[in-house]
Amino acid sequence: MSARHFRPESLPQSDPATVTVFASPTSWIESDAVDQCHRVAALDGMIHVAGMPDLHPGKGAPIGAAMASTVLYPFLVGSDIGCGIAVFPINLRPAVPERLAARFPDLDRALDPERDADDPAWSVVDGEVPAGHLDGLGTVGRGNHFAELARIGTVLDPDHADRLGLTADHLVLIVHSGSRGLGERILREHTERHGAGAAPDPTAYLARHDAAVRWGSLNRRLMAARIAHALGAEPTAPIVDQCHNLVEVRDGVYLHRKGAAPGDGRDVLVAGTRGTPSYLVAGHAGPGANHSVAHGAGRKMSRADALRRGRAKHTVEELRRTPVGSVVVCGDRQLLFEEAPTAYKRIEQVIADLVDHGLATPVATTVPLVTYKTADPGPAPRRDRRERRGRGRS
Repeated sequence: MSARHFRPESLPQSDPATVTVFASPTSWIESDAVDQCHRVAALDGMIHVAGMPDLHPGKGAPIGAAMASTVLYPFLVGSDIGCGIAVFPINLRPAVPERLAARFPDLDRALDPERDADDPAWSVVDGEVPAGHLDGLGTVGRGNHFAELARIGTVLDPDHADRLGLTADHLVLIVHSGSRGLGERILREHTERHGAGAAPDPTAYLARHDAAVRWGSLNRRLMAARIAHALGAEPTAPIVDQCHNLVEVRDGVYLHRKGAAPGDGRDVLVAGTRGTPSYLVAGHAGPGANHSVAHGAGRKMSRADALRRGRAKHTVEELRRTPVGSVVVCGDRQLLFEEAPTAYKRIEQVIADLVDHGLATPVATTVPLVTYKTADPGPAPRRDRRERRGRGRS
């Protein structure tokens, strides 16, 4: 895996569209991701591509980028339309992470309006479910999605934190998920007819897109409510809920975000990893950054590399208990390795880049207590432990 480093400046190219990557010389930025930014910049109607410090290669388009164009390109948003991160205060008594983890609900099991009609989580649903999409409702999904119980760690901007009602050691729920198949269906129906081309009817696409964005936000609220009730707490409204896979119309221009959060005067949770803090920041990004900030640490390894290297260095048990003392609930062992903290960039460097380039101000850190990835059927058999221990380390 190669890396090249760029300062935040327009990079030379023949196309009038500009590319700006907000990363310091010490940041890990893959050349493939920068190349993808330039290929996007060459599209018809493209005006400006802003790469965030968590920039990394994606399928056809970079992840961690905000892309402004006079033409709407659905593939620049991707299939998980509406994916975002929400933060919910939760009032709980202190407890050890293992006990809290054992009380988490099964967030792989979708809520059914008839079968689960008495589930108290429905109280957060106001009106109809967007697009009438019930598949996967109340579930977290796979990949880098998660639901997490965390505590407020270091308060970096006391006045701002106080306005949000946060103090050190306050507990919060963090939910990262998207539209659970709805967005995938929207993109698939477009690509079957138009490939990676522009939306022939932007108004029609945006109507379906907006429903997926609302669905993703509702789903995050449902999951937070399910967790709160399971832990013996009352659900609360989110203090942060920002989508980072979407397109918005701004000053007559289509601003596509793929793994980039709106950063124009809004609070954003920039996700770290299972074994590191995350950062709540106040975004104040301007037009040079397409009014956007990073959405997380960003992958440093491909999933295949993370799986191969992780199996050589770690056991399943080691990845279920993180360096910060938190517990990871994940019954999918392959996913556990793919999402290991070492597969991601250093969140501290990402935040430093946002600060150095005037895009955001840190408000507080959140420290994981329990991170839910997928339901865990129980402890690993002893023979598997011996197999893992017997593998070489590097």
